[in-house]
Formats: sequence, structure tokens, C-alpha cells
Amino acid sequence: MDNGAARTAPAVIVAIDGPSGTGKSSTSKAVAAKLGLSYLDTGAQYRAITWWMVSNGIDITDPSAIADVAGKPEIISGTDPAAPTITVDGTDVAGPIRTQEVTSKVSAVSAVPEVRARITELQRTLAGSAPVGIVVEGRDIGTTVLPDADLKIFLTASPEARAARRSGELKGADIDATREALIKRDAADSSRKTSPLAKADDAVEVDTSDLTLQQVIECVVTLVEEKRAAK
Repeated sequence: MDNGAARTAPAVIVAIDGPSGTGKSSTSKAVAAKLGLSYLDTGAQYRAITWWMVSNGIDITDPSAIADVAGKPEIISGTDPAAPTITVDGTDVAGPIRTQEVTSKVSAVSAVPEVRARITELQRTLAGSAPVGIVVEGRDIGTTVLPDADLKIFLTASPEARAARRSGELKGADIDATREALIKRDAADSSRKTSPLAKADDAVEVDTSDLTLQQVIECVVTLVEEKRAAK
């Protein structure tokens, strides 16, 4: 597709959900870049608010304490897939939000309804203001955040494949410990009362266990192009 065709193509909102280690971020960024769409990593927003809670000494084990301050931090996400950014109160937190401390606490913070309401509102605003369309990745995009998305994709992979990928990202990480951590995170995200990790009824499921990243990207690009052509 040439750039002229891309510019005149109808805007399309793509929701990509799935657990950690399925290739969500790499796939979503690449698909958005290839098709000229905006990109939003919603997990980074939950990490950002968790980082703010930790930095400000909020008791992560106390949901009411989290709820009381959920509206305080200003979280701004840049949606350029080539260089996505995230700031909290003007501070670049792209690095700090990936620490093990934040990773270990994000499920607890994300489970608080007031936090989800706040972040969901940010996500809907960004999705609604993307002129050419957007790829939004997370855990509850197709079910809760953007239930009317033009295309919903649910990426899955075996725990072993996901642990191997995540261990590769976290150089030197223990693969068994990584697998256990992923399973624990899945259980927390799937069982929370507010917007659990779940596959939307009308989502296309893509098992990435035996696929290369390039194959996953090509698969999703094809799905988006088919959806856009049908609009």
C-alpha cells in the first residue's frame, strides 16, 4: 500500500489483548508503524501509576489508600509507534516503570476499580482522538476499554514459550522462575473483579507459541488490512 492510499484509508481501531510474553508490544508497535497508525501501550500506563504510588510511599496493600490518590498523577502517553513515550507529572518514566519493583506491584494497583476507571478514561480519550486509527494493546481492551473496536485480537502462547521470550528480554533471568511469575501474574489479572484479563467473544485468537515475531506481525497486518478494506 502506498502512502497516498494509507492516508485515504478509513481510520481503524485495533484492540490487541493477551497475557505477558505473547509478543503483544513488539507486534502492536510493528503493526502500527507498518500501517501508519498510532500506538498505545496501556500496560505502561498502569506501570506509570504504580511507579507514582511506590515513589510517593502509598501502601500498595491498601486498596483504599490507592483509590484515594488515583486521580493525582498526570500521565501522558505519546502514541508514535517508532518512539512511544510516557511521562508522569512531566517526568520521563519509560525506564523506571520496567523495574522489578514496579512489575511485582502493578497487578495489585491495577485491580483497584478507581485506578482502572482513571486509566480507562485516558485510554478511550487517546483512542478517540487518533485521526488515522490506533493499535491499543493491553489486557482488557476488547472487553472493557474499547468494546466497539473495529478489530479485536487475542494473542496467546504456552507458558514455556512466554517464559523463554521474557527470559530473553530480561538477560540472565531464571526461566523457571520467570514462568512461575508469569503464571502468578495471569492468575491475578484473570481473577480480579474489575476488568479481568479475558478474551472478547468476537476476538480473533492467535497462538504465537510456534510463530516468529515476523509471522505474528504479518498475520495481524493481514487481519487489519482485511478489516480496513471492508469498512
